[in-house]
Amino acid sequence: MSLADLTLDQWRSFDLPAARRLAEEAAGRVEGRVTLVDTTEHLGAPLHRVRIEREGQEFALIPGGPVTLGFDPDGWRPTAWQTADYAGSLEQGFGAGPDLRAHLAQVLSPRRNVVLATVLMAVEDEDLTEEPADMPAVLAARGLRMPSSDEWEHACGAGAETLFRWGNDCPLDSLPYGDGPGPRNEPNAFGLRVAYDTYRSELTSDVTAVHGGDGGESVCGGYGQLLAWLPLATAHRNPAMAEFVYGPDALHEDCSTRPVLAL
Repeated sequence: MSLADLTLDQWRSFDLPAARRLAEEAAGRVEGRVTLVDTTEHLGAPLHRVRIEREGQEFALIPGGPVTLGFDPDGWRPTAWQTADYAGSLEQGFGAGPDLRAHLAQVLSPRRNVVLATVLMAVEDEDLTEEPADMPAVLAARGLRMPSSDEWEHACGAGAETLFRWGNDCPLDSLPYGDGPGPRNEPNAFGLRVAYDTYRSELTSDVTAVHGGDGGESVCGGYGQLLAWLPLATAHRNPAMAEFVYGPDALHEDCSTRPVLAL
């Protein structure tokens, strides 16, 4: 079995020594070194996490294979406060639909099944150093590439089918940006620091999508509490913002990307 063909289900079936052996093999493939192999609890079962350092940058192992992505608003039941909060947003002139489910259907990717290769993905996103259209060449010079939208979404959610990578609700006692306690500032199941600050906006190879934040637009605009958190939702793609980022004015000052290292 090649490393790229490793599936998430296979990865879950390994014991810790087997996970360490595969981590060392992956590190050898990219001329890196293993800095972490541990095990966390995720979706009711153990999940190993691997970090590999290469040229001063840390990458996490993201097992692929057949995975389910996207969000099904019709199969989801909002809480009373979420419904009320969205109603308040509508009263202020915000929202992309007459109710919360309709709004989610417009801003989240649909439920779908895809097959992904196993890759190494940067633990931290990095600011763009060139125009979005020029970043693939910049990364290629370092032996890297931008992730696809599907890869980003899978890496963020790690198999969770909830609205956010940590669950279906957002903390009411904190904000979707800055430092402080809370699930958004904790490493995700694969060990990534991802979807952690709505002032960030991660770009992928898909020019119709922006992930992990909206540059602070929803917070500064007074959209309401739920809509302020929603850019951190795993399946959020923000097509309206993508038009600005990739438009003629190329508004990408708050944008970043999360490099991928193929195995």
